[in-house]
Amino acid sequence: MENIIKKYSNGEVTVVWKPDLCQHATFCWKGLPGVFNPKARPWIDPYGASTGQIVGQVEKCPSGALSYFYNKEEKNGIET
Repeated sequence: MENIIKKYSNGEVTVVWKPDLCQHATFCWKGLPGVFNPKARPWIDPYGASTGQIVGQVEKCPSGALSYFYNKEEKNGIET
């Protein structure tokens, strides 16, 4: 089986989705439908809520299919 990893960023945070791990518990789209919409393509809209709301919802994913990381800004070649 192929290990697919998809990433969706709003500039502040990147949501990582690993579909092979997804158990379809529906926590994501029932909790934050402005970001997670299984009928849309792409199904994750990282601009659909605040970064804090997105992080809070991703942390509720029971399977680990959703995770996130904060993006670092780079100024003059130096990561901050």
